[in-house]
Amino acid sequence: QVQLVESGGGLVQAGGSLRLSCAASRRPFITSAMGWFRQAPGKEREFVAAVSWDGTRTSYVDSVKGRFTISRDNAKNMVYLQMNSLKPEDTAVYYCAAGPFAVDPTKYVYWGQGTQVTVSS
Repeated sequence: QVQLVESGGGLVQAGGSLRLSCAASRRPFITSAMGWFRQAPGKEREFVAAVSWDGTRTSYVDSVKGRFTISRDNAKNMVYLQMNSLKPEDTAVYYCAAGPFAVDPTKYVYWGQGTQVTVSS
């Protein structure tokens, strides 16, 4: 079973940057697409970005295009989410997940515990 652990969240002012990391505990990570999702209080979990198993394909929700970049390092079993030009509406708990390359969270098999990102105005 794959275990995922997110880190890198925190409090940042609007316009600032954060880099989220997700460490996978098992080798199967290398054959899985990885996704980042977020959930704000009172809202449903929302797709943010995904990267294919080999890093050649990426997908982003429109609201983060041009600001966020997803990447992965298969040698280190790591996936990253670089977030620039952060806005207060980016405030949420961010989760990484492993599964097929998809935007539907129900398609993903493994989930991390989440890391809080708070953007102040």
